[in-house]
Amino acid sequence: MKDLKYYFNKALKGHFALGALNFSNMESLQAIASACKKLKSPMIISVSESALKYMGDDMTMALANAVKKDCKGLFLHLDHGKSFDVCKKAINLGFDSVMIDGSALPFEENVALTKKVCTFAHKKGVLVEGELGQLKGIEDNVSSQEHHFTDPQKAKIFVEKTGVDSLAVAIGTSHGAYKYSGKQTLRFDILSEIEKVLPACPLVLHGASCVDKKIVAHVNKYGGKIENAQGVSEELLQEAITKHHIVKINSDTDLRLAMTAGVREVLMENPKEFDPRKYIGKGRDLVQKVVEEKIKNFLHSENKL
Repeated sequence: MKDLKYYFNKALKGHFALGALNFSNMESLQAIASACKKLKSPMIISVSESALKYMGDDMTMALANAVKKDCKGLFLHLDHGKSFDVCKKAINLGFDSVMIDGSALPFEENVALTKKVCTFAHKKGVLVEGELGQLKGIEDNVSSQEHHFTDPQKAKIFVEKTGVDSLAVAIGTSHGAYKYSGKQTLRFDILSEIEKVLPACPLVLHGASCVDKKIVAHVNKYGGKIENAQGVSEELLQEAITKHHIVKINSDTDLRLAMTAGVREVLMENPKEFDPRKYIGKGRDLVQKVVEEKIKNFLHSENKL
């Protein structure tokens, strides 16, 4: 059976990426799984700490196992685990990979915490993602007021000391829907320096939602107030994937916006509607469309089961 490490290695050599898409309810997960099954693409289904708390341990695993049984090539991932205990719980529950986010800690403390998680996880056959540097923005339990770009030399030391399977880097993306107030840029110069010292390390880009203006307009048309939102352009993501070592692209905001657009549309156009299947179902359809577009536009045809 092909595991997540297989796809990371394949992506590193073939210059494509796996999407890591967050879910916090059944319908979002169904949408992700349906898109992956339709287009025969592997995908990482991600759960944040807050989403895990919202759905509950048993329900999260039941939902994940149901779609994994129906669609091969889905991998369950803990996004932004903040402590050893949270990562340990996810590993024991049966997650395929976990992220330990010690990026807000002093360097040596981040190293120690990440190494501790790696030691435990690797005994269980679970992959670990670490993070060095911080992304500006707010999303779930992740918050930072400014960017702290990844230091390439510290990245080398970090990977060597911790034994992480992948590294999340900070090169200018942000969490949330408001990533840029002006020109969109990514620090590809920093990324290139990281790749020089870590040529075989799979790299991860967080805060990589595109924030499609059509979806934002859809939300606002039906009463939303999402103004001046701007994400990462597909062109920048294409460059990060095809010319660099980014093998995992994280997105949460794009799916939230699509779900919200569908729900708002149904409730605004049908104010007497009170069947959740009708309005959440519309949101699910739009989420699936967004996921399919991501797979086609920048996750690449080589990324197949």
